[in-house]
Amino acid sequence: MSTKIPVSIAGNLVADPELSIGESGVAHAKLRVAVNQRVQGADGTWHDGEPVFHNVSAFRALAENAATSLKKGDPVTVAGDLEFRSYEKDGERREARRIVADTIGPDLRFGTSVYQRMSHAPDAEVRAGLEAPVVAEGATQAYNVTSKGPVVVPPFGSVAGNELSC
Repeated sequence: MSTKIPVSIAGNLVADPELSIGESGVAHAKLRVAVNQRVQGADGTWHDGEPVFHNVSAFRALAENAATSLKKGDPVTVAGDLEFRSYEKDGERREARRIVADTIGPDLRFGTSVYQRMSHAPDAEVRAGLEAPVVAEGATQAYNVTSKGPVVVPPFGSVAGNELSC
């Protein structure tokens, strides 16, 4: 039996996303996100509380894009369903929890990113292997997160790979 609860978290990736392709051909990425809450002490000062680690699963294009775009240490936001599962292992009843992600993105409170729109492939198409999604020649990485200083981007200018056509 499983219970699903909608959640959203903001934290940092503890490791690079692990991408695998299941027997059915569906891409699956496993992510581990650490969330630190700020706690105010009795004297009024703030400090980091104990981190809470969340296992996150992403599937299909979201999994491929997360594995291509994100790396250890990146600040991320995740929205999805918190899923509790119980199972038996070695005759002992155990419980596990994970977040099945609907969306994953860089946390822009701590840096900037450049978005690269991917072309939509039919869902019936299955990738043969773990290669990265094909992007246009000269395009930038899907999320290029940096926090070393401001990036000046014209608000409605034509940044390479970001043009919108109607």
